[in-house]
Amino acid sequence: MYSSVDLVIDKLERQMDKYKTRLNKKVKEFRVSDIATSAEELLPGVPGMPKDDDDIGEEGHRLVRTKRFAFKPMLAEEAIMQMNLLNHGFFVFSNAETDQINVVYRRKDGNYGLIEPEID
Repeated sequence: MYSSVDLVIDKLERQMDKYKTRLNKKVKEFRVSDIATSAEELLPGVPGMPKDDDDIGEEGHRLVRTKRFAFKPMLAEEAIMQMNLLNHGFFVFSNAETDQINVVYRRKDGNYGLIEPEID
């Protein structure tokens, strides 16, 4: 029994090292050019979302995909880590401190921003 536990511990340690290395590589590989530069890149397929100022009157944008997922309450730092693991430019999450839906995003200068709703 003890040898089995030792084998499992070794395997778990290797997996943790693998995922830690993967996370560090993703953070280092981040380039400013990977950031979405327009609203259409951030929200593709949203009806009425213009690509440029020239396309404001243009029709034909349609919703092509819907994603549903459960919000797990987390801190902003954990949301940034999740965003980096997914290699996305933004991440929507339920803030554990405020119990509100927030968005973290990657800024052009390499830092991160947090969008918090202001409810009147």
